[in-house]
Amino acid sequence: MIFQPYYECMDPEQRAELQVRRLRETVARMEANVPWYAEKLKEKGITAADIVSLDDLRHLPFTIKQDLRDNYPFGLFAVPPHECVRIHASSGTTGKPVIGGYTREDIAIWSDTMARTICCGGGTSEDVLQNAYGYGLFTGGLGAHYGGERLGCMVVPISGGNTERQLMLMQDLGSTILCATPSYALTMVDEAADLGIDIRELPLKAGLFGAEPWSEGAREAVEERMGISAHDIYGLTEIIGPGVSAECEVKGGMHVFDDHFIPEIIDPETGEPMPEGERGELVFTCVTKRAMPLLRFRTRDITALHHGQCACGRTHPRMDRVTGRTDDMLIIRGVNVFPSQIEDVLTGIEGVEPHYQLVLTREGRLDNLEIQVEVSPGIFSDEVRHLEELTEKIGDRVASALAIRVDVKLVEPKSIERSVGKAKRVIDMREEA
Repeated sequence: MIFQPYYECMDPEQRAELQVRRLRETVARMEANVPWYAEKLKEKGITAADIVSLDDLRHLPFTIKQDLRDNYPFGLFAVPPHECVRIHASSGTTGKPVIGGYTREDIAIWSDTMARTICCGGGTSEDVLQNAYGYGLFTGGLGAHYGGERLGCMVVPISGGNTERQLMLMQDLGSTILCATPSYALTMVDEAADLGIDIRELPLKAGLFGAEPWSEGAREAVEERMGISAHDIYGLTEIIGPGVSAECEVKGGMHVFDDHFIPEIIDPETGEPMPEGERGELVFTCVTKRAMPLLRFRTRDITALHHGQCACGRTHPRMDRVTGRTDDMLIIRGVNVFPSQIEDVLTGIEGVEPHYQLVLTREGRLDNLEIQVEVSPGIFSDEVRHLEELTEKIGDRVASALAIRVDVKLVEPKSIERSVGKAKRVIDMREEA
């Protein structure tokens, strides 16, 4: 099922015309209503009238997260605050949050793009959607909620946590689609096993997982342990929340809903556009939002874009799985390391559980990385020799993937704190050294 085939399967040339028109209209609104953007556009020497093709995107100013903090709370709004019906804010920040405003029109757009997202995961109006994303200022909960209702699903707004109750309702209500972070999905699997519940025997058929980077190996673990089809979804508060892109049944990348959010890939060092298929930093320009449309917002997420019609029929560009962020990249002895690279290695080793943490310490002037990884109960109670062999195997596989040696510590099952939202993968103790 495709929710809005007119837009999702639109001829690329026709969509480009739509994008340019919407981009020109958006820039004109920014010039007229957002003094900060008006000044930035003036500095760049470009006006709305100068935009004649998508190539003109490169002439527009970038927006970064600090710009949103500097203009907190309403400095980047293109409408008076009283026209907004909703405020959300990004999670995990210190000090002033990064907020996003929504008019009624914005909520309608968001509901549509999230309905598209659910359809990409195989959802229909007949599904029971269990929403384990957090409600409140975090965009995940209400984004998935409104999308489910827009599609006509029965939405179970349980939010995150209280895993035993989650499982009870999953059984009693016959939930068919789960919305959650991938790490919390694995937490649910562990809890189900303790309660003697086999999730694979339940009606659950698909999961829409996002809000944190995860690897292909983690997807395989979720699919095998839950007996479902696991789909990657993507979004961020600054753009709209979840509903920016989503993976269909083909799983050949996440379809970017570029009739609303125009994507680019740039070199994170130079800011220059990169060729199709090459990995770089993802940038978005909003062309339909009313309250707070952003121009060329630098997400810091690392991915690549691909064009061409998907086998599902959609013609949106597709983005690869996000492997990490430029600001969560670890530099260990001169080597760039993303946590998802390590996760991909660990999930491919038998006897290793998909629960791990990376502990960073400093010895003298050198940074050191220790991987703490859980092993299955049978392995942990094994002979010391077998544990040593597993430790060596993990170390060798990681060294082969990253080109550096790291320390590996096997820990007992369930000793790493479980997540009810975004997993905390990195513990940085270098400042304490």
